[in-house]
Amino acid sequence: MVSLFAALVLLAGCTGRPDGVEPVSPFDIERYKGVWYEIMRLDHSFERGLTNVTATYDLREDGTVGVLNRGFDREKCRWKEADGTAEFQGEKTVASLSVTFFWPFAGGYHVFALDQRNYGYALVAGPSHDYLWILARRPDLPVDIRKALVAKAREQGFPVDELILVDHGQPPCKSAILSRHSGAGSCPLGAARLNQIEASARSCGPP
Repeated sequence: MVSLFAALVLLAGCTGRPDGVEPVSPFDIERYKGVWYEIMRLDHSFERGLTNVTATYDLREDGTVGVLNRGFDREKCRWKEADGTAEFQGEKTVASLSVTFFWPFAGGYHVFALDQRNYGYALVAGPSHDYLWILARRPDLPVDIRKALVAKAREQGFPVDELILVDHGQPPCKSAILSRHSGAGSCPLGAARLNQIEASARSCGPP
């Protein structure tokens, strides 16, 4: 019983949100769905070394949100993918979700800044101040917008000096370029992908 309680406390912490962070509301998942490019991030083991990172969200018939994260490992010259499922933690008009990549571990996903007019960029926090992403609909984002988002994250206590800029240049490998356009050649469900998902689960962070 003690171990079960401890596990529940751990999971609650993973799906929580950082102190002071208020999720965006109103929020429209219909407008948010689709492909997002990772512009900046606080780096963690499940993404370390990956470039050209994207996240694709789609709505499922059961009301959940499908999540597909994809990034290129330049050292191994191959694409890596992770499939997950997201569910709203409360009202669907509030941008606070729980994302699961490796059951039963879930991570908090909280949009706390959003281009409400065009849904062109977003600032996303994980369950603690150790997790932060700047996303955009294009692989680049005007410097002034990027600086404004970083300033907002700084005000909320995130270690923004540790943010890294994600490279979206053309992958250097010929086979990788082909697979990027054909959809083939991405990392299959095997040891590499499982390790990535398990690393995400252990660190409480959604890739």
